[in-house]
Amino acid sequence: MRHSLLIFIASFILINSCFSTPIIKKNNTTGIVEFSNSKQNNNATKTLIYKSNNNNVATFSDQKPMNMAYEVLEFDCFVCNPHSTINWHQVKLNLTAYSAIIKQAAKDNHIDPALVQALIHAESGFKPQIVSHKGAQGLMQLMPATAKELGVTNALNPEQNINGGVKYFAQLLHEFNGDIKLATAAYNAGPNAVKKYQGVPPFEETQVYVKRVNILHQRYKNAS
Repeated sequence: MRHSLLIFIASFILINSCFSTPIIKKNNTTGIVEFSNSKQNNNATKTLIYKSNNNNVATFSDQKPMNMAYEVLEFDCFVCNPHSTINWHQVKLNLTAYSAIIKQAAKDNHIDPALVQALIHAESGFKPQIVSHKGAQGLMQLMPATAKELGVTNALNPEQNINGGVKYFAQLLHEFNGDIKLATAAYNAGPNAVKKYQGVPPFEETQVYVKRVNILHQRYKNAS
């Protein structure tokens, strides 16, 4: 639902320096390590990846480089980092969170509930209060305009968010003739981008998103 998930935040040329806000490292409930400079009372979660150049070779790391120039890259969803080393075939699944709501929404919209679980896992890691820096909200990361069109009055309410997100995905499935791959790409990059490129857009973040959602979908399906 974002046209570009890789956001250039800043470019620094620093020596033995640090951010004004400390970098916090933590393991979330999905088994993903997050690096964030967000304040604790900020619901937005930001994953920091550092890009530096060593002998003209780009290097990506979750550790801040010292004594060299670097950029900070931000990814808006849990599976969108192209340079992630997480094994998505083994990352811990969440089989119980919001299961009743997910099953009902999936049934109402004729969608595999395992696919809904995969989308929620990918978008928010099952965190209902998460808000991206672009304003996408809740479990399925609904943009305010999209939420309004879907009749969602409170996107941070889990039931409303899931019902709205599943309804939207069902619309995308219909638009792309039931092609889950294209609907997933459209959920991430927008339907116009999928139409423009007549397939999954050549955005690295969207391509890994589609691939990883599919992995999660199959795993949730097999685990159900």
